Amino acid sequence: MNFFRTIVAAGLVAVSTSAFAADITGAGATFPFPIYSKWADAYKKETGNGLNYQSIGSGAGIKQIQAKTVTFGATDAPLKAEQLEKDGLVQWPMVMGAIVPVVNLEGIKPGELVLSGEVLGNIYLGKITKWDDAAIAKLNPKLKLPSDAITVVRRSDGSGTTFNFTDFLSKSNADWKSKVGSGTAVEWPVGVGAKGNEGVAGNISQTKNAIGYVEYAYAKQNKLTYAAMVNKAGKTVQPTIAAFQAAASNADWSKAPGYYVILTDQPGDASWPITAATFILMHKEPTDKAASAEAIKFFKWSFEKGAKAAEELDYIPMPEAVVKLIEKTWSSDIKS
Repeated sequence: MNFFRTIVAAGLVAVSTSAFAADITGAGATFPFPIYSKWADAYKKETGNGLNYQSIGSGAGIKQIQAKTVTFGATDAPLKAEQLEKDGLVQWPMVMGAIVPVVNLEGIKPGELVLSGEVLGNIYLGKITKWDDAAIAKLNPKLKLPSDAITVVRRSDGSGTTFNFTDFLSKSNADWKSKVGSGTAVEWPVGVGAKGNEGVAGNISQTKNAIGYVEYAYAKQNKLTYAAMVNKAGKTVQPTIAAFQAAASNADWSKAPGYYVILTDQPGDASWPITAATFILMHKEPTDKAASAEAIKFFKWSFEKGAKAAEELDYIPMPEAVVKLIEKTWSSDIKS
């Protein structure tokens, strides 16, 4: 977990300057925490201005921005236009990434195990309980799968990662859709709860025969064994930046009120099926206009100078045309 100690430290360094410069406070999704921390550290070095971002889950982030206790909220589960209007909020996508199933199986290397949405849904429904189940074996004829029981790990907090994961399961497993559905928090039929992407990653790394779901940067930096997936086109794909970009290329941000776009289960032979965007929420009429203006400067800097850092952590930067749309949204919808 050295990676996370490093980025938490970077975040704390950023916080330490905020009392002396502009105090930007944000809270929410754990999905983008690795890249927000990396941006915060670089931004502080360049400008001297700090960012205090609390990685507490999308549900808690939404509550904090609604309560006006932070300058911005962050969520991977976008709010619909009517909710934004009701709360007086502006929303936009900040960066895109992907969710991957991760396992702790002896002798199985990253990308070797193949799963489908149907099979994943049945594991999380408790219908598939052992690793050598016929449905998993059919997808993995060359792997020697143990007959051990599957330990299912899922999020315990309100989570945008859960929202996108369960949205994908609802699209690819009819039983899941009818019995559980999608949301930032659902009534899980089975599983052990863990808080944040960090908690799930830690739980998987310590639990033999476990399965969970995390944002890809967490899988990569914690050296977790991720699975390949069968996508909507019926093709087996690996979690790569090219596969994430293939899915993201289907998004039409210009026609979506509040930029409400869900990127799961996209068409295309190369598309990764659990791709997602993460969003920022700010008040149209901020209580602290100076802090709000400073936050916008940070987001503008991140769009202009943060793309390389995002790609290094396997996130997908927002396309330039979308950034221009977002900048228009800032000038027209947020009072300075």
